[in-house]
Amino acid sequence: MRSTYDAIVVGLGAVGSAAAYHLAQRGQRVLGIDRYAPPHTYGSTHGGSRIIRRAYFEGPRYLSLLDRAYVLWRALEAASGHTLLHLCGSLNIGAPESAIVAGAKHSAEVLGLVHEVLTPEEVRRRFPAYHLPEGQVAVWEAEAGLVNPEHCVQAHLEQARSRGAQLCFEEPVLGWQADGGGVSVTTATATYPAGRLVLCAGAWMKDLVAPLRPVLHIERQVNAWFRPKARAHHFDPVRCPVYIWARDARAVLYGFPDRGEGVKAGVHYEGILVDHPDAVQRTVSADDVEAVRMPLRRLLPDADGPLLHAATCLYTNTPDKHYLIDRHPEYARVLFASACSGHGFKASNAVGEALADLAVEQIPRVDLDAFRWRF
Repeated sequence: MRSTYDAIVVGLGAVGSAAAYHLAQRGQRVLGIDRYAPPHTYGSTHGGSRIIRRAYFEGPRYLSLLDRAYVLWRALEAASGHTLLHLCGSLNIGAPESAIVAGAKHSAEVLGLVHEVLTPEEVRRRFPAYHLPEGQVAVWEAEAGLVNPEHCVQAHLEQARSRGAQLCFEEPVLGWQADGGGVSVTTATATYPAGRLVLCAGAWMKDLVAPLRPVLHIERQVNAWFRPKARAHHFDPVRCPVYIWARDARAVLYGFPDRGEGVKAGVHYEGILVDHPDAVQRTVSADDVEAVRMPLRRLLPDADGPLLHAATCLYTNTPDKHYLIDRHPEYARVLFASACSGHGFKASNAVGEALADLAVEQIPRVDLDAFRWRF
């Protein structure tokens, strides 16, 4: 099969935009394709903020990715001229023995990160917006904060294009084929041949990789932004770090300071499972908002003011809630990265770089062994 492109990247959100950039940076002839015009609001890469942290309760398997991610975000800032990384610190909150607290503490100790374990009283003195339940603690990490997903995707795409990548938007992929000589991707517009295929289609991966259909679970999530009802200055990024709260054994509340658009919050692992991203209910109901507001008013009672905005977001989860990054089990020329299980944006640049390394037959700079096909 004749190769017009060295690599085609399908899906230009968090990981795909990074993969396109790093492939183009390596001198590859790159075609990037997206069914919408990224950055857009239909997948998992929007909402103005994503948490970034290195004291990772999800386990040491992520540490090399996260180390690399911080380096790459700073490098992208320098290349693009845009500020993307905002370090306001983070709090991992829960019972001392909870995975969110114990795991974060362990990762911080392994990495030698500056961190503290704070009691509810210590948290209130330092960050008065927070009201931790009695018996819970918080792991404070100074080198954490947030990144803006839309700005990051836009920066990656601009830098990819400036290095010669061709980007096609509003062009749904209908299918692909691979043989010993290369791959081809068919869209609603054309069929494109290439040497390698990198699939980063998020919730649409089930349409593109048949072995993943029974494995990936698409979860509808709702984020909501509230105007504080009192003491709004307590929610300024200087006084209010990002947070993750293990409010019970089933669900996690997470949120962000007010950066001019209200206090943002969401609940992880309690979303509604849907069969396909095209069938997601995009309208946010009063019940959706109350599901976020209820735990928010317990942890941050002064944030419980008028609703300013709400939006849906998709998580594409694996059964164990970890990443899945590998070659296709049948076609060595086809690589994929999905799903990131709702915690993938922070290291999406490092995942994209690793996919670029694999596509050009180089050893990735990060350890991917824990994220290989395992289901």
